[in-house]
Amino acid sequence: MRSRGRDRIRMPWPAVLALAVAFSALMGMGQTKGLPGPEWKQALEPRAWAFPADLGAHPEYKTEWWYFTGVLAGDDGGTYGYELTFFRSGVRPAAVDPSNPWSVRDLYLAHFTITDVARGAFRSEDMMSRTGPGLAGARTGALDVHVLDWSAKIESGGIRLRARKAGLEIALALSPRKPAVLHGRGGLSRKGPGPGEASHYSSLPNLDTVGTLVAGPGEARRTVSGRSWFDQEFGSGLLPPALVGWDWFGLHLGDGRDLMIYLLRRADGATDAASAGTIVAADGTARGLSREDFSVDVLDRWRSPQSGGDYPAQWRIRIPSAKIELTLAPLLAAQELLPATLPALIYWEGAVRGVGAAAGRPLACEGYVELTGYAGSLRGIF
Repeated sequence: MRSRGRDRIRMPWPAVLALAVAFSALMGMGQTKGLPGPEWKQALEPRAWAFPADLGAHPEYKTEWWYFTGVLAGDDGGTYGYELTFFRSGVRPAAVDPSNPWSVRDLYLAHFTITDVARGAFRSEDMMSRTGPGLAGARTGALDVHVLDWSAKIESGGIRLRARKAGLEIALALSPRKPAVLHGRGGLSRKGPGPGEASHYSSLPNLDTVGTLVAGPGEARRTVSGRSWFDQEFGSGLLPPALVGWDWFGLHLGDGRDLMIYLLRRADGATDAASAGTIVAADGTARGLSREDFSVDVLDRWRSPQSGGDYPAQWRIRIPSAKIELTLAPLLAAQELLPATLPALIYWEGAVRGVGAAAGRPLACEGYVELTGYAGSLRGIF
């Protein structure tokens, strides 16, 4: 059910060769021991945040991503999930020849998926580019990131998402219902005990979403509405050597709260103590969760016939201090991405729904789950 159509960008051969060299450099930098060199700024302490300016790029850090996910209802009565993600990975702190638009400083990757629940279809596309002469980039001081014609940009007081390829298409307007949330200590989200093993992490956890969507080749354009989640992280050290991946949950609860949890997984199968989360109240007030504040039990699994990855496929989440207990499952089992542009980055990212209770009252939820490192470690990438 997954589209594998790949539209190739026509570039001069020297540009193609240079991009391949840059890709090799990107992978090599991810595999070096220890932290990147001192030229990349490290996430060491909480920083002074300013929104919406901080939704823009932070090129002094090596790695940054902008992550949009949402569950939407269509005018056909169907349910759709989407993901649109932009990654920036620094190859070097400064271009060798800044006057040459082909001189590489950063590489940009983008992933785009649509889940069509009624048809049991999951389709994904991906692209990669250097900055080049207008090919890709991200502004500082304002959210404005693009890879070719896929984009996320602040316009008219909201965020506009646009992506189209191989019969998939979204054109969405997102309006925050709550202010930006800082995760961890003042937005410093620990990933390990060492210096720089952290990211600066913020979210717009609840965005009203309206627009249009095309779920595949030959499908009709649907008017859709629902809620989205926007994550942004940037740092230079990120995963310590002991970690192989993470499980991330971003959920909208039926009582107006939003919940984010991430579990960092060690190579020995244990959950790292740096795992954490955040509960956002209906009024936007946020409360951090330490690893001891919640539990996540895996109730079922799904094995990918394409990658062989063995993924969790149903969960029970308990947060005793909030008297929350939820059981959730994917809206579609097969929501795995196998990007053509970066084959080592295989992960599962999918729409989920659940039911449970809060303080004894029925509670529903929906959102997205991301599962990384189940089809190969991410250590060589982040």
